[in-house]
Amino acid sequence: MDLTLAGMTVPKPRDADVVDVVDATESPSVAKADESVLGRAYRALSVGIVSVVLLIAFEATAVGTAMPVAARELDGVSLYAFAFSGYFTTSLFGMVLSGQWSDRRGPLGPLTTGIASFGAGLLLSGTAGAMWVFILGRAVQGLGGGLVIVALYVVVGRAYPERLRPAIMAAFAASWILPSIVGPLAAGAVTEQLGWRWVFVGIPVLVVFPLVLALPQIRSRASGPVAMPEGKAHSVDRRRIRLALAISLGAGLLQYAAQDLRPLSLLPGAVGLALLVPAVLGLLPEGTYRAARGLPSVVLLRGVAAGSFIAAESFVPLMLVTQRGLSPTMAGLSLAAGGGTWALGSWVQSRSRFEPYRERLTTVGMLLVAAAVATAPSVLLDSVPVWTLAVAWGFGCFGMGLVISSTSVLLLKLSSPRRPAPTPPPSRSPTASPTSSSSPPAAPPSQPSAAAR
Repeated sequence: MDLTLAGMTVPKPRDADVVDVVDATESPSVAKADESVLGRAYRALSVGIVSVVLLIAFEATAVGTAMPVAARELDGVSLYAFAFSGYFTTSLFGMVLSGQWSDRRGPLGPLTTGIASFGAGLLLSGTAGAMWVFILGRAVQGLGGGLVIVALYVVVGRAYPERLRPAIMAAFAASWILPSIVGPLAAGAVTEQLGWRWVFVGIPVLVVFPLVLALPQIRSRASGPVAMPEGKAHSVDRRRIRLALAISLGAGLLQYAAQDLRPLSLLPGAVGLALLVPAVLGLLPEGTYRAARGLPSVVLLRGVAAGSFIAAESFVPLMLVTQRGLSPTMAGLSLAAGGGTWALGSWVQSRSRFEPYRERLTTVGMLLVAAAVATAPSVLLDSVPVWTLAVAWGFGCFGMGLVISSTSVLLLKLSSPRRPAPTPPPSRSPTASPTSSSSPPAAPPSQPSAAAR
């Protein structure tokens, strides 16, 4: 199966199945309304899948605010990083698995399994009595998130005609703006008034509504395997699944070795490297590790930007709560402005007047990201006002909006059917994964989040 961004095939939408026949007596305005994503033919499906994205977005932006209190109460601050890396590594494996599953059976299976896993992970973390159980819940949650992200894009590719896809993709992106601004504040308030566990256990109940709306529509419009040429059968790309699993296991072992600084930890560290390095080289375009001109350098730049910024952002609430004595609400407030500035950066790079300067926009964005990450540790000094971090992070998020969206455009431009493209890093806005031949081309994400990413 060709897994490059440019080589992803999109099955033609079954318009005959999904578009209502408009009565000849209806006015043109009524017919036009029925052909929108909120028209009669698509309303239930659109509201259902966008609601799923909205709930995932709220959870993703809220977890970072509640995490310091959870780690402290579970006596697991030393394992704090595993709560995030556990999510990310299993999410990557889930994305690859979802692509293969969707091609063979359709998106209904991975979507329902993913939502169930996501909810089960939330409940497991929310009821955990020890930090290792909390981390296990985060890993289960990440697996579910990876399954859901890809399956949703397969649904878009199959259920919506091409003319409506930009609108539903825009709705996905817009679903992250409000949670990015309100989520940290709401999570801080819930953590202070009701306890951190409610940030986790309160969300699974809310998933029932979008499921009731969306699943019947998905079953009727987007079920079944992807169409294959006559004489060809569906096959599982076992190599890609093995590589994704190797990356997940390798990253986990390597992080364990890095945090457990004992001579004995060299063994899992060596095993982690042995798993991680060949798998990464097998998934990324040739020349990525040396920043070769073209696609490899764009992939490397995107990975460095997302990895460094997300890693730093994961520890910002912990630093503010434990070192500067801020409440969870105030710590969340320091990140709230970033949701708006990230969206602003994404909007700026989308203007046609800036298209000839896309490389320069990416450079400016990287400088802003580097400055924000470098400024964050200065808040550990009592003489540095806490608001310094909020301002720096706002500019950093603006830079990420420029970088992530611009590199998405460059990835689509530079990808060729013969060159493998990477799985995009976890983000605030769901991005189409290159793991499924039935997924539509990825739209530039508007804002990756700190925990679903």
